[in-house]
Amino acid sequence: MVDGRDQGIPGAARLTRRIGAGDLGAVAGVRGALRELWAHRVADDPAYTAELLTTELVTNALIHTAYGAVVTATLDGDVLRVEVRDFAPEPPDPYLPVSEERTHGRGLLLVQALADAWGMRDQGIGKVVWFELSGVKPAA
Repeated sequence: MVDGRDQGIPGAARLTRRIGAGDLGAVAGVRGALRELWAHRVADDPAYTAELLTTELVTNALIHTAYGAVVTATLDGDVLRVEVRDFAPEPPDPYLPVSEERTHGRGLLLVQALADAWGMRDQGIGKVVWFELSGVKPAA
């Protein structure tokens, strides 16, 4: 669901979406909702980066837990912030893939490399992995 305006952050655009356990098909829907949220508000480069990083975090939550996820994205001024909450207590494990041929294991490495800030916090049952892109310019 796209909320448009968040009551807690005046002027901020916000999206919140719940994704069922194992629903990898919903990842494309989250990307589409992000495009809708940021349309005409954010230049292409940071928007594409945010989509990529969000895809990685959501996919990790769905593959590595059995409980689904909640995605919250906020655009407040020139800061994009995305949080992906899952309901499993294990912390994320960024690691280098053993082989160039492996097709997984790079998601958190991408987040570390491309986000201006990122982190993880406990959230009751489960955790939230988040990232921010700062200095975001409006779309031309």
